[in-house]
Amino acid sequence: MTRIILTRHGHVDWIAPERFRGRAELPLSALGRCQAEAVARRIAESWQPVAIYTSPLSRCIDTGAAIAQATGAPAQALEGLADTDYGQWQGLTHDEVRARWPEEHRTWLEAPDLAAIPDGESLADVLARGTRVLREVLRRHAGQTLVLVGHDSINRVLLLQALGLPLARYWRLKQEPCCVNEIGVEGDVFTLYRINETYHLVGLKAEG
Repeated sequence: MTRIILTRHGHVDWIAPERFRGRAELPLSALGRCQAEAVARRIAESWQPVAIYTSPLSRCIDTGAAIAQATGAPAQALEGLADTDYGQWQGLTHDEVRARWPEEHRTWLEAPDLAAIPDGESLADVLARGTRVLREVLRRHAGQTLVLVGHDSINRVLLLQALGLPLARYWRLKQEPCCVNEIGVEGDVFTLYRINETYHLVGLKAEG
């Protein structure tokens, strides 16, 4: 069985109050660095990954680096794991987007699979590149354990794909910073053993 440990990067400033982060380069906050170290310990204690693949954005690269240090596995960036390209919405709050694009924003919340983000990606676009990532890493690491470090959006889409659920269910899943998802793959069958597990972060506070 191939085992995929899927996690999200640590906390960054635009998570609260929430903005459309997308391709913006946002460094891990002090809390985010602590979370990255905590998820690294969690992974190292439970699994022996042979490889770590991250989004090319620094918040994921830095989270992956912490996991690499704890596990000894090499880390490299994959373009397909990048956050959704939010186009003209990047950097804006939901209220700001709602004021300028009320219909598009309503669709994003009520029927995300049908949403058209101005100059951005659709969820179908995200699914296409996410599926390419899965095919590639499963080909490279059949029968091994690997770690993927992504973002809220790409992780949701990958989990929906693993569960065989439509993109319309996008909002039914949650992905907290540095959560742990565990996916087993045997042939063409995906089984979720853990999803959005965060007990390793309980009581965690930023240092410094």
